[in-house]
Parts: sequence; structure tokens; C-alpha cells
Amino acid sequence: MHKPGYRLALFATLLTVVVVLLGAYTRLTHAGLGCPDWPGCYGFLGVPMSEHKQAIAEARFPEAPVEVAKGWYEMIHRYFAGALGLVILAIAALSVRRRAEPTQPLKLPLAILALVILQGAFGMWTVTLQLWPQVVTAHLLGGFATLSLLTLLTLRLSGRFAPLQLPGRLRTLAAACLLLVIGQITLGGWVSSNYAAVACVDLPTCHGEWWPAMDFGKGFHLTQHIGPNYLGGQLDSDARTAIHMSHRIGALLVTLALLALAWQLRIAKLPRLAGLLLLALAVQVGLGISNVIFHLPLLVAVAHNAGGAALLLVMVLINYRLRAVSAAAREASGLAGRRTTLVSNGLVQGR
Repeated sequence: MHKPGYRLALFATLLTVVVVLLGAYTRLTHAGLGCPDWPGCYGFLGVPMSEHKQAIAEARFPEAPVEVAKGWYEMIHRYFAGALGLVILAIAALSVRRRAEPTQPLKLPLAILALVILQGAFGMWTVTLQLWPQVVTAHLLGGFATLSLLTLLTLRLSGRFAPLQLPGRLRTLAAACLLLVIGQITLGGWVSSNYAAVACVDLPTCHGEWWPAMDFGKGFHLTQHIGPNYLGGQLDSDARTAIHMSHRIGALLVTLALLALAWQLRIAKLPRLAGLLLLALAVQVGLGISNVIFHLPLLVAVAHNAGGAALLLVMVLINYRLRAVSAAAREASGLAGRRTTLVSNGLVQGR
């Protein structure tokens, strides 16, 4: 039986998927600075279309000539993100209103609201700091975090999942795999924000070598100064190669860990979760390989972002499923224990 607010949370989750994909499309089409100001576009609510408005826009921002297509990519992303913020505000308001109900989550909706407000700030800084990689990566991670927490809220409001007895080591493995996936998504964001996706154009080697020339110091220099326009990236080839190769190595580690988790899920007689995990993993690995082989085609690159989101949500589902059934089992065990105590004390008549 669904709890109140389930449908709204589900709608917000689906809307977040759209926002994340629009963000990826905007980033991959180099439209992150399609509007050089925030929250408007060249001082207008929408992209200036007429010659008169474009003349005003270019007078305001002479260093940023109007590119209508890129401007609309950016503004459509902002419109959807703004709509998502309003939906999350409604979810938080309803949770506060229903806070007296014992099954109503309160902290989680408020945390999501705080996160989406922070996301708005990161969206602004992405533009005002001219695609500074640290901010771009943090903005991407914030989008994935929002999606994950909304998925968790939707699962909690779904009212599903029956109690099962599961080993604690399986929950520990699932939690570790979730952290690995988050780390790999972070690396992917760093690859994207530093334009390192095509730093290696061959597989399984890079530049024809198993261990090419790389500069990890520059590639992961997180205190680089703010100031230049980072559109197109500022790093040299060796630094971008280091970032790209780190993402490849991370992909290998994540794949091995998730294969181990899928095997343990099958042993625990959860074949559907294992199958779902293997499917998401296979699709994501295939898309990653395709990005290299076909030199980052736009649709494949966007799909790779979608695959990362799907894999993350599968991991959220697995961790929730394992912990939810474990908590339910403990609760059921506790109720049974209390009943046994009452019976032994003569307070309850057994049948």
C-alpha cells in the first residue's frame, strides 16, 4: 500500500532524470556558457531572438556572442531545474504538514530541499566561474545525489518489501559497492569537466601503450586558480590522459566489485536484483567502450550519463532492499520476542 506523497515523489524522481540528462546534453554540446549570466540569458528571461535583442545582448556581453541554439540548451535545462525545485519544495511542505503521522519521512524531504537549493547555487557558480572544473563536477554530483535521495524517498513511500533473513556481510558488500560507484561517477564528472573523454582513442591500450605518459599532479590539481574560461579545458595532453586512465582503472575495479556483488545476490536467492545489476553494468560498460571506439558521439555520451544514473539507482535500490528487509526482519523478531515474554508471564493467551 503506497503511503501519502508517493506519486509526487515518483514524479520528482522522473523529473530529476530529465534534468540530469538535459545537464549532460548541455555540457556535451559545450553550451554551459550558452548564457553568460544567471538566472537569465544576456539579461533577458529567455534567449534573445530578435536582431534588436541580440544587439543589446552583445553590447552587454561583448566577449560572449549570442549563439541561439546553445542559449536554448542552457535555458531549457534551467527551466526544468526550476520546475524540479518547485516540486521538491511542495514535497518538503507536505512532509512538514504531515509530520505528526508516524510513517511520514521528514528529515529526508528537508535534506533534499536543502540539496536542491545548494544545486541552484552550483548552477550559478558554474556560469559565473566560467565552468571551473571543481564546480562543474560538484554540480554534476549534486544532480546525481538529488536523484538518489528522491529515489530513496520514493522507495520509502512505496510501502513495499517483505522481511527476509540476510547475512550482514552482504549488506556491507553492497554499501562498499555503492561507494565505489559514487567514486567512479565522480571520476566521470572530472573527465567531462576537463574534456578528457577522448584523451585516449584506442582500446585496451592508450596511445598504443599500456601505460602512456601521464601527469597525475596536473590532472588532479584540485586547487587550480579561478579565472580563465574553462570551456574546452585548460590541461595539456598528459594531464588529460591521467584523468582518462584513472577513469578506466576505476571502471575495471567497479566492474569486478559489482560482479562479486551480483554473485552474492544470487547466492542469497535474490536473482532479480542480481540480474538487474548485471544488466545495468553491461549497458554502462558497453556505452563506455563505445565512447572511445566511436570518439564520443553525442547520443552515446548522453546515454553513458544516463547509464551511470541507472547504475547508481540500481545500487540505491539494492542497498535499500537489503537494509529494508533486514530492518523488517529485526522488527518482526522483536515483536515475536515481546509476545513470547508476555505469554510466559501469563499476560497473553496463546492459541
